[in-house]
Amino acid sequence: MSKTLSIIFIIVAIALIAYNVTLVNFADPFEKNSTIALIGIMASLCAIVLLLVFVTSKKIQDKMKND
Repeated sequence: MSKTLSIIFIIVAIALIAYNVTLVNFADPFEKNSTIALIGIMASLCAIVLLLVFVTSKKIQDKMKND
């Protein structure tokens, strides 16, 4: 997976977080729809972390090849 594709996936995950934040009812965050939105936010955050770990591991792999 290229660096450009990783950046696109991170941007999509950030857009999903922004969308799900609009769905959360902050007066009652644990109602049905708000809970689903919170799960979506957490899933997007996990995806971003995994993509950042992947990009970092690719950088380390490239440095190991060059040495």
